[in-house]
Amino acid sequence: MVFDIYTPMPIQELGQRLNQEDSIWPPIGKATAEDRLFMVCDGMGGHDNGELASATVCNALGLWFRKNVNPDAPFNDDMLRSALEYAYCELDALDNDSARKPGTTLTLLYLHKGGITAAHMGDSRIYHIRPGEGIKYISRDHSVAFELFQSGEITYQEMLAYPQKNIVTRAMMPGEDNRSRADIIHITDVAAGDYFLLCSDGLLEQLANKEILDIFSSGGSDEEIRSYLIGITANNHDNHSAYIIHVRKVTLTDDEEDTLTNEESKSRYNQLNIIPKEYL
Repeated sequence: MVFDIYTPMPIQELGQRLNQEDSIWPPIGKATAEDRLFMVCDGMGGHDNGELASATVCNALGLWFRKNVNPDAPFNDDMLRSALEYAYCELDALDNDSARKPGTTLTLLYLHKGGITAAHMGDSRIYHIRPGEGIKYISRDHSVAFELFQSGEITYQEMLAYPQKNIVTRAMMPGEDNRSRADIIHITDVAAGDYFLLCSDGLLEQLANKEILDIFSSGGSDEEIRSYLIGITANNHDNHSAYIIHVRKVTLTDDEEDTLTNEESKSRYNQLNIIPKEYL
């Protein structure tokens, strides 16, 4: 697959916080239509710790991809796991044995000749949106609230108002014997006009899935969509960061047309296969 995208649109806002614990890749102001790797990380661990963890993971993964991935060659999950292992090692260097260890969520999107690889840990999200048709994919939250919903202990509506809904069950943390693993999904059903949204949970404080679909189906320019999202989240409490990736064109080579498969529709990592239809 050959992807042609518009210039990606970043969002990185403080909210009502005093410091920015989110990190994005490419860094703010650096993204171009030639980029193929995108990340949004939401740091945890308090002042300094969170922002250091998220920046370390973004920078480590960005460096690993730059050194080890040929954009014209095949890409597979083992390569991604090697990249994550490298980032974990970089994160381990931050472990100071304090009670509040640095840590970060991760959302990652990589466009390559075999399709799109999406990976995440925590409650930052990846959306695949097809304007006029619907949302194709929403990554599953790794949170206490979402796992209670999945197990049937609370309803979806109760999950949305759960008092500890921001407690995550997976994150990249240093110095752990059992490292959290990323959920990985492969996406090949990609069409011209599709959007991918990577965002920290701070962006979603008051945004429902239906509203997100409406915003991206509005027909506005990418800059208008970005500005609108910044405006309606201006009073959000938490840091909120995002990347908006808009697909201009997708071209399949002859040898790919019959071999590529798409995992979105049946994946257990896709919230759409779990949450009630009225919330879509």
